[in-house]
Amino acid sequence: MSDASALKELSAKVASGEVDTVLVCLVDMQGRLMGKRFHAQNFLDSAWQETHCCNYLLATDLEMATPDGYAATSWEAGYGDYVMKPDLSTLRPMPWLEGTVLVLCDVLDHHTHEPVPHSPREVLKRQIARAAALGLTPMMATELEFFLFDRTYDAIRAGGFRDLTPISGYNEDYHILQTTKEEHVMRPLRNHLFAAGIPVENTKGEAEAGQEELNIRYAEALACADHHTIAKHATKEIAHIQGHAASFLPKWHADRVGSASHVHLSLWHGNDPAFYDPDAPHGLSELGRQFCAGMIKYAPDYTAFLAPYVNSYKRFMKGTFAPTKTVWSVDNRTAGFRMCGEGTKAVRMECRIGGSDLNPYLAQAALLAAGLKGIEDKLELAPPTAGDLYEDADAREIPRTLRDAVETLRGSDMLRAAMGNWVVDHYTRCAEWEQEEFDRVVTDWEIARGFEKA
Repeated sequence: MSDASALKELSAKVASGEVDTVLVCLVDMQGRLMGKRFHAQNFLDSAWQETHCCNYLLATDLEMATPDGYAATSWEAGYGDYVMKPDLSTLRPMPWLEGTVLVLCDVLDHHTHEPVPHSPREVLKRQIARAAALGLTPMMATELEFFLFDRTYDAIRAGGFRDLTPISGYNEDYHILQTTKEEHVMRPLRNHLFAAGIPVENTKGEAEAGQEELNIRYAEALACADHHTIAKHATKEIAHIQGHAASFLPKWHADRVGSASHVHLSLWHGNDPAFYDPDAPHGLSELGRQFCAGMIKYAPDYTAFLAPYVNSYKRFMKGTFAPTKTVWSVDNRTAGFRMCGEGTKAVRMECRIGGSDLNPYLAQAALLAAGLKGIEDKLELAPPTAGDLYEDADAREIPRTLRDAVETLRGSDMLRAAMGNWVVDHYTRCAEWEQEEFDRVVTDWEIARGFEKA
């Protein structure tokens, strides 16, 4: 739909009273929606062209603190503005919010009107452009895993985030009876997202008490990231409306399975899957093998984009379906990379490293950057691994802490060439700050362990 058509359609809905509010949002470094609520008529009059926001929105942490060390913005520079440029192709209803539509924005420099390079949507767009220059279209799908809890966010916060009670009492993986009890949350989630233009496939119980999974049909990479971000936001809002809390924290309890966000990825030439070759082993083409070899070779470089917080690394434990090794296998859930659709046109690679807390734009951009490097260098894909990869002493480990992942990100020549020093330095500082904030905290575990015994 053209911009003119989108505005005409919105104008008709405003005139009829169907719409009165426009959410104008950017995606921040943490993958959250940040922005303003416009009266719909004001949006039609002028804000559809552009609006503004403080440039600290791409230099804060989860708590909205303003750390030092960013070249992009600082107290010394005075925290100026960015331009938020609505991408009218993303305009869509938010059916769970009365009279409300949403539009996502690209982020531009206030003075030059050039894209801000470290804006997550722009980071992904640049890797998509690299693929396009080779005549390739990246197609992706993400799985969203999360936990539902009995009480609301506010009640849980008031209780100090202790005594958390999941919405169910037992492992509900594929369990229809238990998930029927949760349909007051999951049914409106599916239906509202579908009405918002998100191609929802299904929901299911996951492998823990209170754990859910939302699956969305594959799409071109940018659309996939948009779908993921809106769906994650919707999950939290709809759970809240129904009196519950949804959490995408990868590991909320030491004895519980963690939550992931697996990324399925392939490349296409026009309408043809470029990963597919019926005469090749496993049906994976030479180009597909080179791409997958790049993703696997450079996995340590970009792990910080798949696991961006200290808690993210608590998920990587054997016997939990969370991978610990950067190897691939055919339909084997113990590997960091699992081939799906072997021998068919749907052949693709599933990256299982990412946690539920990832920013999809950054994660997908990193996977693309590594895979395209594999194509450029014509890398050879090692033979698939087999068996219990948790016990394979020869398989390379995923970085086991954020501290380790920061160093591999900082030193990645591949990512610096693909994304630019500016972007790598910006997100290195983001990860450093997360580690610094954790390092200054005294945890309950330390006190209980050493208060008397130390």
